Amino acid sequence: MPKKKILVADDEADIRQLLQKALGRDYVVIEAEDGIEAVNMANAEKPDLILLDIMMPRQDGYKTCIKVKASEATKNIPVVMLTGVDYELNRKLGEQLGAAAYITKPFQIDILKDTIRRLL
Repeated sequence: MPKKKILVADDEADIRQLLQKALGRDYVVIEAEDGIEAVNMANAEKPDLILLDIMMPRQDGYKTCIKVKASEATKNIPVVMLTGVDYELNRKLGEQLGAAAYITKPFQIDILKDTIRRLL
């Protein structure tokens, strides 16, 4: 059975590396440095799940989530918002935009893995 593919969109290289290490044994992990790159990669690669940082240059996670959910090709891909800001407003906004889950940084890898397993 082929591994599921996860797109990690985060402007912080150390977060992408951490997620690559934590998830790379169980999943194919592909990376984007900002929201524009994430939308392009989602369309090209059709990942099974997207881990999406909110605060990114060029295009933030909210706009990225809107574009992913608006596209016929990518609208069914679950999006998990990752953020350093745990405002309830952010959580509600993420859910309204179609995010399947919302995880605050610093996150526990076990909780992230459980969330991914639940959504896949």
